[in-house]
Amino acid sequence: MTATPIERLALADQHPSHQDLVDRVDAAGVTPGNLDAIIVPTSRRPGGLANAIEAAGRTEATLIVLCSKDASVAETMVAAKESGVRAYGVDLGLLDNDNLVPRFETEALLTNRGFTRGTDTSLKRNLGLMIANLAGWERVLFLDDDISFPDPTHLSAAAGLLGEYAAVGLTNSGMPDNSVVCHALRSSGRRQDTFVGGGALAVERRAFGSFFPDIYNEDWFFLLDDQRLLRTAVTGKAQQEPYDPYHNPQRAESEELGDTLAEGLYGLLDDRKGPVDATLGYWATFLESRRQLIRELLAETPDRGDTRHMHESLRAALRQSELIKPKFCVDYLESWRRDRSAWKDYLELLSIPDGEENSMEKVFRDLSLSDAVQGPR
Repeated sequence: MTATPIERLALADQHPSHQDLVDRVDAAGVTPGNLDAIIVPTSRRPGGLANAIEAAGRTEATLIVLCSKDASVAETMVAAKESGVRAYGVDLGLLDNDNLVPRFETEALLTNRGFTRGTDTSLKRNLGLMIANLAGWERVLFLDDDISFPDPTHLSAAAGLLGEYAAVGLTNSGMPDNSVVCHALRSSGRRQDTFVGGGALAVERRAFGSFFPDIYNEDWFFLLDDQRLLRTAVTGKAQQEPYDPYHNPQRAESEELGDTLAEGLYGLLDDRKGPVDATLGYWATFLESRRQLIRELLAETPDRGDTRHMHESLRAALRQSELIKPKFCVDYLESWRRDRSAWKDYLELLSIPDGEENSMEKVFRDLSLSDAVQGPR
């Protein structure tokens, strides 16, 4: 197969940064804005939600906590009430998760090809979008339960930029939020940046038409339309708790497909191209470049002592990469485009007239969530 010029744009080293795609804005110069809600997907014990409760209190935003696994709705509601925060908790364990949000083609494709991740973060974030849309909210913040804010006023700055921007991320000043492979790149001494992520992401209503696919880097896909990146800025600071990216090689395995697709797409955006340019030949070239990169990292990483877990994780990533075919990448993006269209149509059914708001009780009732919700008392 002879590669065309666009297909040859896949680089031997994946792009170390995509920061040129977004605007950087000094929080000190921004007129503060208000948030309607803070939406937190969580599976941890309620003690891990102290930062989210504090953020909701400072911004006077409604707190929506979407709980599974070890998260307790009841304990979270007690903590929110003690802090004077208006909060609602949804226990996903009491619901049929298969019917909470529309069925996506991309999800079925991953299941059929053996690439299912087994996480519920995307499900929770999409449910958050549905709640926000039906409630008539204009500005919401997606917040992970391992994020804190050195300066809480930066939340108001992010909200203040919405309108000019469809999405605003808080700059991560803590543990870098990267894939395992990108952590290994940084550990090897190569330059490796971070990008806007869903861990601390303010979005306005016009961005609700995007959805979070059930794949690693779902937030990168959320920030894309069919042709380009939504107008996005970064401002202020957020801090992610430390974690060990190499603790379990399965992490690298579960990330590899989403990291490959996202890095490939954003590399095209860096080169002033778009998703339409992600052809079969492009993916053939990019996949080989990605695998060569991982092989180089493996060659530089001894399989012993304090680097053994990194080595094991990189081997897992390479094994998974070798299962990814160029045709699958093309098929996935075609399904993703159809899912985007179907999601927009679905949200239209949930919309209310501009300027109106539904009561939260009606929102949860219309979404068949009432039996799993606890709220202010």
